[in-house]
Amino acid sequence: MPAKAAESSVLTGDALLARFTALDAFLTEHQALWKPRPFTHLQLPWEASYPELAKWLRQRSLEDAETSHNHPETLNAPTPFPHLAEQSTALSAVGTFPAQGLEVARHRLNVDVPGRKWQQIEAFAERLHFADTPTHWLDWCAGKGHLGRRLLTGQQQLTCLEYDPALVSSGQALSQRHQLRALHVEQDVLASNAAAALNADHTPVALHACGDLHVRLMQLASAAGCRQLAIAPCCYNRIKTTDYRALSLTAQASALHLSLDDLGLPLSETVTAGARVRRQRDLSMARRLSFDLLQRQLRGIDEYLPTPSLPSAWLDKPFVDYCRDLAVLKDLSTTGAEDWSTLESAGWERLAQVRNLELLRGLFRRPLELWLNLDRALFLQEQGFSVRLGLFCDAPLTPRNLLLLAER
Repeated sequence: MPAKAAESSVLTGDALLARFTALDAFLTEHQALWKPRPFTHLQLPWEASYPELAKWLRQRSLEDAETSHNHPETLNAPTPFPHLAEQSTALSAVGTFPAQGLEVARHRLNVDVPGRKWQQIEAFAERLHFADTPTHWLDWCAGKGHLGRRLLTGQQQLTCLEYDPALVSSGQALSQRHQLRALHVEQDVLASNAAAALNADHTPVALHACGDLHVRLMQLASAAGCRQLAIAPCCYNRIKTTDYRALSLTAQASALHLSLDDLGLPLSETVTAGARVRRQRDLSMARRLSFDLLQRQLRGIDEYLPTPSLPSAWLDKPFVDYCRDLAVLKDLSTTGAEDWSTLESAGWERLAQVRNLELLRGLFRRPLELWLNLDRALFLQEQGFSVRLGLFCDAPLTPRNLLLLAER
């Protein structure tokens, strides 16, 4: 890896392709380490090749895993972990866009916006520096239009596109209350008529539009002749296809094929959650892992069986009832004399092992997310844009902190 790739600078021009090529080689070479999910495997394929690492991870506690989750690259684990961590860190390095001075927000403009969301909007808005000052902002998947209103200055116009009529109505009322030149439009951006909502005078912005939604924006904005746009992608697995369809010609030529499970890997990084939320999450996962052991026994088939998403009230059930009711949902019989306390304990033991084994996958979390963003950047380059890719905020504010700025 060239030393310059480790420099934290915003990626532009030829550096976009160079980084994509390096990431593609890294992810493709090591896909046997990050594609299999510990949650669905009792034994991972790579454990036979690296028994010392597997043993070391499996003996760690749930608390150990929690401590290392967001920064697995700092873990002093057996080989090949340190070398992979070093490569991951170098390949993931990308700089932060310089902050531009924003006009002070209008009085009470942030009312009804959760604090963290408003901080994300501020950070995003501060990084939108284009050669030509936008004249007409287009807030894509706008919700109530909080981002668009924050960007609006002087004689600029604002159009907010949103699918939910209740949010459109609330957003229009807020814009009128602040006496802003804003039009809130009810629009399904995936519908065939969405192209008519964009024109070359628009500067589209999308802060955390999911999967197909932000991809659709890039396609329509390119076709409409928009001169500039800004996107912070999110939820890469929210797509209608059963696997990933690369956008750029470069990524289409890659040997790397991504399933929906693979696309979920970048989203597995967690921001700080409250103790109650963490307890609920851990209990839910431990019980699912217990049931996984039970269903393998009941079916006589040693493979994972997907189970439906369950209401949180299921966690209030006694463990025995939880397992029996879930077995009924999956048409399985639990008439045998099960050792329920041993099964419950085994679920918690597996949870600790799963969380620690996930740390190896964690080394590929950011490289894969950057690969996906570079595919988007290269696609926009192919459409005639000059593209910059960098960070708009630090990860504690949001792990989805990559920003694509494109202008012709």
